Amino acid sequence: MRHLRLLLALLPLGCIVEAPGGDKQSPGASAPAARPGSRAAGVRNGANFDGKVELLAASFNPPVLTPGDVTEVKLYFRVLQPLPEDWQVFVHAEDPEGKGARTNYDHVPGGGKRPTSSWRVGETIEDTFAIGLPAGSTQRAVDLWVGFWLPRTDGRLPVRAAPEGVRTDNNRVLLARVLAQP
Repeated sequence: MRHLRLLLALLPLGCIVEAPGGDKQSPGASAPAARPGSRAAGVRNGANFDGKVELLAASFNPPVLTPGDVTEVKLYFRVLQPLPEDWQVFVHAEDPEGKGARTNYDHVPGGGKRPTSSWRVGETIEDTFAIGLPAGSTQRAVDLWVGFWLPRTDGRLPVRAAPEGVRTDNNRVLLARVLAQP
C-alpha cells in the first residue's frame, strides 16, 4: 500500500520545514508547537482574507497519511476585524494534475461551535477537522486549498494578501501538498 507523506512546505516543493516566503509573515505569527511525543508537524502561512482574518498556521497529525486513513488538521486564524456573518471554512483537496475529483471539507469552524460571528478581534481561533483519502487511492498528490465561504450568497472572502511564494487562486490559499510515497 502506498503511503502519503505530507510535505510541510507549500510550493515550491522541496522545503520540508517552512512555507514559501520563509519567515516573511505577519508580526507575532508562528507555527504551533507540536505536543511533546506527538508526531504533529506544522506550516506557517500568513494569508490575509479581506483584512478580517489572517491564516497564521496549520498543523497535521500524523504528517503521514495512508489511503483509507485520516489526518487531523488544525488551522489557526487571527481575527483582525469583526465578521458579523457566519462564514464557513472551506478546504478543497484536489489532484494537482487535474485528474482526480475535488473533495470538499466545508465546515463551521470549531466543530460547528465557533461560528465566525462569535469571533472577537485579536482572538486566535483553532479550527480542527480531519482529511483523508479513500482506501485504494492511487493519487500521486493532493493539494489542500483553504478559504472562507458564505453559503447564503455563495460568496468567498477575498484573499487580500499572501506571503511571497504562497499560491492563491479564486479567493483561496494553497495550504499544503500531500505527496504519494511508495
